[in-house]
Amino acid sequence: MKRPKVKTSNIIFIIVIALLIIPQTRQPIQVFIHSGLALISPSTIDNPDQKAISDYNWKLVDQDGNPFDFNNAKGQVIFVNFWATWCPPCIAEMPSIEALYKDYNDKVLFLLVSNEKPEAIVKFKEKRSFNFKFYNPISAPPSYFETRSIPKTYVIDKSGNIVMDRGGAANWNSDKVRATLDRLISE
Repeated sequence: MKRPKVKTSNIIFIIVIALLIIPQTRQPIQVFIHSGLALISPSTIDNPDQKAISDYNWKLVDQDGNPFDFNNAKGQVIFVNFWATWCPPCIAEMPSIEALYKDYNDKVLFLLVSNEKPEAIVKFKEKRSFNFKFYNPISAPPSYFETRSIPKTYVIDKSGNIVMDRGGAANWNSDKVRATLDRLISE
């Protein structure tokens, strides 16, 4: 009786499946995969296809416990990102958001919004040396923020038009995004 031949590809497949089943290795592998996908720069929405924000009724609280009324964002360039510390695509895109935040936080309003407890987010930020400010929602976001999955990011111009609408990980520190923000700031 012949023994069945074991193929190298089958062994590799079994190892990969095992690594994805084990919780301690699953998230780093998923983050790695999404990091590759996050190299893609998001595209802008053409003017005729842009949605205009009409409802700014949204209440948030910042990381220091200070209330924030989205009505105060009118007339500013706004970067809104819905995310979570446990989300691999969110983790994958976060370094590019942090780099963008470092250079634009005095010219663009960054609203990085998560439903998680502030303690978990602070721990996440400290572990990765992130400096961005985060917000927790007090009320439901306006209906034009369709957030069925995370990460979900919007860039809004001073007139309230959604210029970028991206679901999934992206490279937010790209030349394309920076050129878009520079243009929106100068308008």
